[in-house]
Amino acid sequence: MNWRDAILQAFAPQAARLTVIADPDGLLLEEDVSRAIRQRGFELAIYEDALRFRYLYESRYRKAWDAGEALEVALAAPGDDSLVETLPFDWLAGARRLHFSLQSLFPNLHPTVVQELDRALLDALYQAQAAHPPPLLSEQATCDFILRHVFEIAAEAIHQPADLLRVLARRHHNRQQLSPRLEKHLLQVLSTKAVFQDWPLAQIIPDRQAFLAFLQERWPIYLGSLAGVKEARGGYSLNFSGPPLLPFEQDDVRVYITNFFVEGWLKPIANLPGLAPAQNWPAIGITYRRAAERLQRLERLFEALERQIPGETQPHSDWTDFALRFAEFNSLWHALKPKEQKPQRPRYQALQQRVDANFQAWLSQRYSGLATLPGVAMGHHIVRALRNHLDQGGARAALLVLDGLALDQWVTLREALSEKYPGLELRQEAVFAWLPTLTSVSRQAIFAGRPPMYFANSIHTTDKEEKLWKQYWAEAGVSAAQCAYLRGLGDMDSLNKVNNLLDGDAPRVLGLVVDTIDKIMHGMQLGADGMHNQVRQWTEQGFLARLLDLLLAQGFLVFLTADHGSIEAKGCGKPGEGASADLRGERARIYSSPELRSAVQAQFPGSLAWPAAGLPSNYLPLLAAQRSAFISPGKRTVAHGGAALEEVIAPLIQISQRK
Repeated sequence: MNWRDAILQAFAPQAARLTVIADPDGLLLEEDVSRAIRQRGFELAIYEDALRFRYLYESRYRKAWDAGEALEVALAAPGDDSLVETLPFDWLAGARRLHFSLQSLFPNLHPTVVQELDRALLDALYQAQAAHPPPLLSEQATCDFILRHVFEIAAEAIHQPADLLRVLARRHHNRQQLSPRLEKHLLQVLSTKAVFQDWPLAQIIPDRQAFLAFLQERWPIYLGSLAGVKEARGGYSLNFSGPPLLPFEQDDVRVYITNFFVEGWLKPIANLPGLAPAQNWPAIGITYRRAAERLQRLERLFEALERQIPGETQPHSDWTDFALRFAEFNSLWHALKPKEQKPQRPRYQALQQRVDANFQAWLSQRYSGLATLPGVAMGHHIVRALRNHLDQGGARAALLVLDGLALDQWVTLREALSEKYPGLELRQEAVFAWLPTLTSVSRQAIFAGRPPMYFANSIHTTDKEEKLWKQYWAEAGVSAAQCAYLRGLGDMDSLNKVNNLLDGDAPRVLGLVVDTIDKIMHGMQLGADGMHNQVRQWTEQGFLARLLDLLLAQGFLVFLTADHGSIEAKGCGKPGEGASADLRGERARIYSSPELRSAVQAQFPGSLAWPAAGLPSNYLPLLAAQRSAFISPGKRTVAHGGAALEEVIAPLIQISQRK
């Protein structure tokens, strides 16, 4: 039995057509819980505000009930218990009412500590509670219990630098999300130990980017020690306090350092005189002949990715983590010359096929639950990150949408941008785009801060983006004068638009659309390799560096994202549906009638009739199979609209000036 069973047993079919759940800890938002509720025949709705739910209630639920449809709705009200009492009487009349909380699941653990945990960690905590039943614990004792049994961190057993490096390297490599309270507790325990007094614990414990920067600036010192270079600490430029020489060679540390280099999080440096460890493990962090270095790293990435492809039952965070690693691999692959690719092309295609198969299976099982997750899982959630920045006292926030920028193209762009603008601090994450991955759907959702069902009247165009953007921020308390939106950016001339907007009183919230990469894609004749080359050349022209310079100088925290990515696809034939398709894309066709869609699907085995969850009811996508496109047979194109990993998982990068 796991913690979900206590919740799910209350969702028996035909219990009531409307079940209202007080859910102060957001338990029903957890991926497996929400999916299981839907599998039991319930439509799960999240109550966020009265106006939005009234629209859903009248347009979907009441309409279905009046038509005699046996629709059962579970309405979850996450947050304060009193939220349920604010629901309109006509919703509550006759509704079944339930209540679930973390305190009932973990009665002996301190509630404030448990409430801060990522819901994906509750499985491990529930198992730990069963295996090691705790007495009633204080806040500090609960922190120790969770660190030990969930994260395998025994703070009292960290005595030496190698112990600390191992713990932090494992935590940051695996992207373990410690809550602020757990991080604070770990920091307090370690700060009492004399050996760590000069370590920058307050930076490298909570901040993955700071930890990687800490490792990066000490890597040359470590290599220097291997080469016999006796140089005092003052001979190096160190931004972080702490010992100059770290024990990278310790077995449990070395494996993570190797992975950081292979996956691109740490950058190799030039070889030092007197150091020739070509056959030793430090070679992964040394730049030798560039072609040989690329091929060596490619082999290591092949081996890692072939082992790490997530399955259909794993949480969405496993797929975003994998997508970041797969993007590093793809960027490296497309930088190779054709003669370097040729021997590995069958292996590359086999890896693609495995990724495609697993990801399609995952999408069919779990994608529909992403829209209601807390945090930032999908494109329409990104506004939450901007809003959180402003709520915490940030002066300004800018959302920069690079239309069509795939995650692997971001890696290529990042490398060129870092050379142009080395003072940037980049925090890399990834989000899911809305399917179908069409601009009018996925980009509009980003600026609306809403699923596509809420902008049904404009789902075939992007002309309403500015209105939806300003409407969202008006509801968040940002006046029209403090909110701005610009599109059509991408060349040096368009910088004048931004300059004019920022001249004088800059807005608090700014939405920008750069469409150059999408234009490159639609004119691309040289496949995915050509896309990467063009993205690199565009970045080197300096527009993006200049734009970021303007924004950062005005005090904006910049969030860079994309509405979708793209793939290289091969034509499978054009449907002959005439004017019956509402949209005739290369990777997606849109129909308003299930019959029309079914007729075309029958002509194209393997094509996917994508369900309308989160979409308007009359917006019915048909997605091209695997890496095919609805164009002349055999013809190749770079396109978007479908459900490949590279189209669906997009970059989300927080950009600031390095301190």
